[in-house]
This record gives sequence, C-alpha cells and structure tokens, in this order.
Amino acid sequence: MGPEALAQVLQPIQHVFDPKKYPRLLIGLSSGDDAAVYRISDALAIIHTIDFFTPIVDDPYTYGAIAAANAMSDVYAMGGEVILALNVCAFPPSLPRDMAGEILRGGAEKVAEAGGVIGGGHTIDDKEPKYGLSVIGQVHPDKVLTRAGARAGDRLVLTKPLGVGIVTTAAKVDMADAAHLDEAVQSMLRLNRDASRILQETGVDECTDITGFALLGHAVQTAAAGGVRIRIRFDKLPFVSGAHAYAREQLFPGGACTNQAFYEKLVTFDSTITHEMRMLLFTPETSGGLLAAVAPDKHAALVDRFAARDIPCWTIGEVDSGAGVEVIA
Repeated sequence: MGPEALAQVLQPIQHVFDPKKYPRLLIGLSSGDDAAVYRISDALAIIHTIDFFTPIVDDPYTYGAIAAANAMSDVYAMGGEVILALNVCAFPPSLPRDMAGEILRGGAEKVAEAGGVIGGGHTIDDKEPKYGLSVIGQVHPDKVLTRAGARAGDRLVLTKPLGVGIVTTAAKVDMADAAHLDEAVQSMLRLNRDASRILQETGVDECTDITGFALLGHAVQTAAAGGVRIRIRFDKLPFVSGAHAYAREQLFPGGACTNQAFYEKLVTFDSTITHEMRMLLFTPETSGGLLAAVAPDKHAALVDRFAARDIPCWTIGEVDSGAGVEVIA
C-alpha cells in the first residue's frame, strides 16, 4: 500500500493500542518505525517485523534470499540481531515443487547467514507467488534505534547505493543490462547486519532502512519524527550502475508515482535537479541500506570503522533545524 492508503486503513485501530495501556510496547503503530519493539525485561526487548513481496528476479533461490534479507533489514534498522523467523508463503498450485523449495532454501540460508533460524511458517494458494518472513530479533531496551532521534548538526550516512528498484523494474521488461542487474542483486543480497553493528558501536542518533517509501519517503518520515529538516546532497548520493540511464528512459515502477504524490509536498529540490533524477529518489528500494544520523564529533570515527571493515558508507547530507526535506545539487 502507498503511504496515504496505509495511514487511512490503520486509523481505526490506533485507539485500540494506545501506548499508555501497553507500557511494555516500546515501539508500536503510533511511531511509524520500521518494526515493533516489546520489552521482556530490563535487559531484553524483542523486535518483531514482517515483510513479503512478489518475485523481483527470475531465479527462485535468489528471490528467496533477497526477500529474506529485506525482511530482516528492519531488525537491523532498530539496532537488533535476528534470532528467529517464520516463512510467509503464497504460491500458485501450479508452481513446481522444486522451484518452491528453492525459494525456501534461499530464505533459510540467508537467515542462517544472519545467525538466526527458520522455525516454521504458513502457506496459502495464490495466483501469483509471494514470499517473505516474519522475523523476531533481540536488542537491549536502552539501545533501540529509531527514526525519531535526529538532531540539528548531525551528519547523514547511507550504507548501500540507491537504484535497485529501477534496475529490477527495467529487468522485468527485458531492458536491463545483465551486469547492471547482477550488481543490483548483490546489493540486495547483502545483509545490513555488519553496518548495524558499527552504528551501535559508534552510537548514532537515528536509523531507518530505505525500502518501499524510497529515500525521500523515509527521509520525510525521519524529519517529521525528529522535528528537524533533512538536507540531502544529490552529488553525494551513490547509485548502482544503470540507475541514471533507466531513469532517463522513464522506467519507473508504479510505486515511484505513489511516493511522489504523497511526499513531494514536503520536499524542496534545487532547480538544477531534473525531473527524472527527482523521480529516482521517489523510487522504492528493496533490501536497501541503512540511513543514519550521527553526531558531528562521532562522524569521523564512524566512517573509519566502516572503512576498516571494508563496508561501504557514504555521507550524503546533514540535519538542520526546521521541517521537511531539502535536496540540493
């Protein structure tokens, strides 16, 4: 669902789960964060999330692995570690069993790579394949990362390149270069676990992952949650190969228009940034990177930690007082 439709359908249940009635629910519907967080004890909280989607690549094993990495990303965005997952499967009866098995194997091996375990799942018949995970993670209650903590002066860092959404869309219509698609797939397969650990070690003020609402949608949500203004520097943004070319060819998925319609009124652009490049920043991502806000005095140490472990990290902007999002050239 797009952000506007989602807000409307959630409205009737907001009052049922009033945070004041459930003090152990540290993060829930009202905050709009990446996952729910429930305190078990003074030293332990669980993170619970779910995500699933239709195939974005042809290979069933790779599809399963990407879907799993994407679902687990929310746990990492909250600063946690994955411990348990359940399969969520909607498969056509006509889907060959070995193909369904490969989807599940891809998901299971990606969960194992994360240090978690698949404990079961649920299946239904459906016309179009859908796969993902319900994931449980753990975190100390005092170390939960949210999108509400960004402060004026913070630097913004991003841990994966953008553009996988438009590359996979181009692939669906057989217009993507094989090398471009492979680069996008490798990005989507990479877990956000190590990046999340570095953010926890350094200490950051805010974190979210870039997925369906695109860079600008998640940036708008971060700005609103923290009561700040997010400034993004377009020339500092990393993109996978081919993303700019496919944007110029207008190969945007429908979700890009949905995001633009809802979030554009809260974003200002430098006049030199073209319409195609603006739309690219509204294009949904799958298994995208973490967007974090880090205090200026910790920024250098954070970048050094990423470099020491050979994990990519880009500084893409900063936080200022005010509201909304600004994209400058």
